[in-house]
Amino acid sequence: MCRRNPIKITDVKVETIRIPMKKPFRIAFAVQDHSLNVLVKISTDEGLWGIGEAAPFEPVTGESAATVLEALKLFRTGLIGMDPLDIEGIHRMMDRLLSGNTSAKAAVDIALYDIKGKLMGQPLDKVLGGSVNQIVTDMTVGIDTPEAMAAEARERGEKDGFTILKIKAGINPIEDIQALTLIRQAVGPNIRLRVDANQGYTVSDAVRTLKAFEKLGVEAVEQCLPSWDLDGMRFVRSKVDLKVMLDESVHTPIDAAKACKIDAADIINIKLMKCGGLYPAEKINAIAEANHVQCMVGCMLETKVAIAAGVGLVAAKQNITEADCDSFMYAVDPEMGMPGGFAVNGGVYTLSDKPGLGIDIDF
Repeated sequence: MCRRNPIKITDVKVETIRIPMKKPFRIAFAVQDHSLNVLVKISTDEGLWGIGEAAPFEPVTGESAATVLEALKLFRTGLIGMDPLDIEGIHRMMDRLLSGNTSAKAAVDIALYDIKGKLMGQPLDKVLGGSVNQIVTDMTVGIDTPEAMAAEARERGEKDGFTILKIKAGINPIEDIQALTLIRQAVGPNIRLRVDANQGYTVSDAVRTLKAFEKLGVEAVEQCLPSWDLDGMRFVRSKVDLKVMLDESVHTPIDAAKACKIDAADIINIKLMKCGGLYPAEKINAIAEANHVQCMVGCMLETKVAIAAGVGLVAAKQNITEADCDSFMYAVDPEMGMPGGFAVNGGVYTLSDKPGLGIDIDF
């Protein structure tokens, strides 16, 4: 069997973009009022090109926009002349050049899948083997006073139409319980609630607080312990009935295998910026599925470019049962001159049928 001559990467361009937030976004270990991201454009000798995005976050990925730019300079030397469909080979090349630097790798990876979709004439969810074009995402409520969080939760449900809310916590367990109590009263019994403690609790605090959350109908709590404490997560999971989710504990497929081996999680939160893109994300999901662990796709503070990639992954994989792909909506201008990708109706996203990411952007 003969193969067609491979297409080749001829150019890699980068552009830094500043994303101002509507209001400061507070989690257990950081407050952000903007994000500094990097867009990547990979061009080929057949006129096809793809767009990717890096959304670095130093407390989680160890990167800044400056380090992403340096990493991409290095990756560019390896990318020129390679076949953009050789996604595994390109990941091997990037991993040989630099360990970590996962959001920089994700930017390259997303652009490659955008090219692949355009070459196939298919949207990303079909490129990844899926058959549905709609997903449901939650909306996140950042840390504030309990009363302000309850008011925001009510608005997200009644005004914006979200049926699932993710509540940030992890600074003060007593205030977290108070906030969740007020939120449940504000939104009623039919809104699904999950909590993200961002590594903020001790084991004893986690068990006590999660038991209080159970009584309020919270269905899952994400990363309640420090990222290194998988044994602690396993212990907490054994003491509560709600679902325990891992985020910062799982960056790589190997991390996922370790967590699954000791039964430390009911759900794993996959983030493209944390694992290095769609290619390793599929591996994490496969490992989780083989161990009867469900997955969610989450996000950093991203534009619609990276969000479209994450949404496509959710739509493609049956084992990815949840989505936390809302961060572009925190921006002052959620569209940021990037039409397409998906249409939003409350928490329901309907994916574009355009090839690749379906995002109408060029630079």
